[in-house]
Amino acid sequence: MDNRQTSTFYTRWLKRSLDIVGSGIALCMLAPVFAAVALLVRVRVGSPVIFRQTRPGLAGAPFELVKFRTMSDRVDSSGHLLSDEERLDGFGRFLRSASLDELPELWNVFTGEMSLVGPRPLLMQYLERYTPRQRRRQEVRPGITGLAQVSGRNALDWERKFELDVEYVESYSLRLDVQIISRTFAVLLRRDGIAHDGYATAPEFMGKDGSS
Repeated sequence: MDNRQTSTFYTRWLKRSLDIVGSGIALCMLAPVFAAVALLVRVRVGSPVIFRQTRPGLAGAPFELVKFRTMSDRVDSSGHLLSDEERLDGFGRFLRSASLDELPELWNVFTGEMSLVGPRPLLMQYLERYTPRQRRRQEVRPGITGLAQVSGRNALDWERKFELDVEYVESYSLRLDVQIISRTFAVLLRRDGIAHDGYATAPEFMGKDGSS
């Protein structure tokens, strides 16, 4: 049975239109928050304020993800960068727990590289590690929030995250997107699933069945 998403007016036209309007309004309304967070990052973490990294977007096409920087450039006695856990201080953890570090991604949404709702954009090297089913997460634009994020966030194992991502690809709609956005605010207030046990965020995905 083919479970691929059936093309609808929402999937073809309305979703992108709502992304443009929603991200545009948010960028304007949150401008003071952007300025305040940028200043705090400059003082507490250092320069540059913006973290940029190439991530896979729709159909795996690379794009430059932008986020507020949360980790310092601290090095050991040999000049090598410390681990993520050691470079992430209390301020950086706060930015991540409140998802304030992801605010610049609204620009990625506005320019069409991301959507407000969709599977999170992961790392480029993960593309070759996906099973055919897991690779279906690239059939839609990656999102700032998604079904996996409101169902456990980084506390989930990779297999469950990817299953939720594919479930979204197969069934997304205006109703589901509104539900996910509404649930996102509740997750942020509770600060659930910020990190996988023992990691700054989550263990590296190594492939096969989706395990770390």
